[in-house]
Amino acid sequence: MLPLKQNGNFKSGYAAIVGKPNVGKSTLLNHLVMRKIAATSSKPQTTRNKITGVVHFPGGQVILLDTPGIHKTSSQFNQLMVKASLSTYHDVDLILFVVDAKQGFAENDIFVLDTLKGVESPKILIINKIDLVSKPDLLGLIAEADKKFNFRELIPVSALLSDGLEGLGKTVLNYLPEGPKYFPEDMITDCSEEFLIEEIIREKIMQRTHMEVPYSIAVVVEGTHEGHNDVWVIDALIIAETTSQKKILIGANGSMLKKLGKPAREEIEKRFGCKVYLNLFVKVKNNWREDKRSLRDLGYLHDSNKNR
Repeated sequence: MLPLKQNGNFKSGYAAIVGKPNVGKSTLLNHLVMRKIAATSSKPQTTRNKITGVVHFPGGQVILLDTPGIHKTSSQFNQLMVKASLSTYHDVDLILFVVDAKQGFAENDIFVLDTLKGVESPKILIINKIDLVSKPDLLGLIAEADKKFNFRELIPVSALLSDGLEGLGKTVLNYLPEGPKYFPEDMITDCSEEFLIEEIIREKIMQRTHMEVPYSIAVVVEGTHEGHNDVWVIDALIIAETTSQKKILIGANGSMLKKLGKPAREEIEKRFGCKVYLNLFVKVKNNWREDKRSLRDLGYLHDSNKNR
């Protein structure tokens, strides 16, 4: 996309939201752009792809990259997700490092900080979930961060409650250079409709299944078309790794598919403002997370590592 011409001292640039799994990065992105883009759940590693969100200001534009949680892993699939996160470091103007206020600087947070060594972009610490800690504990965490780490700013927020986000957005904008308007004002993401639908369906699976099932599935929109009475018909495939997982996802007489499909359809309708008929199918692709061909076919393995 060619940037739009902009007169005056307009500021624009890219900021990566990084951190270990489950610290609230996707919730932060969604609330900053004031629209749900990224899937969220209470389970770690919900985010699998780099997701772009655009925050518009009168004098600037902040382009946020929500990244998969960075963690130590031996799984090929998880390594791909971590690689996607690390690849953003040298392509952005600013790093937003997020920690959980209740957990403080745990071993996994230190691991993420170690990956940032040598990265020249300025770094801002975002202490999230401050609604879950007392003021003395929060002040102690701020003092620890200020003493041990080299952050340009330390900003406490509650992404879920949108507490502190207005100040955070303006602070981020201050660190960006003068530049063009990359996206029109009515655009908040460059993710495709298909990708957003897949994320909605996958989120419902993450929220409503347990054990290994939510981590072992992928979702692919196979096709869309207009049906009767202007209803948008969507055919989506849920890919599982084993037959037992497929049985769980379908449920007795299709009961689980109905539990997954209803809230997914309702959110798709709300997101896109139209009536939807959602067809969900389940297919087994054995061990797809460790198979390079399957990972490539599903869009997780390719040179640019961008969203499908």
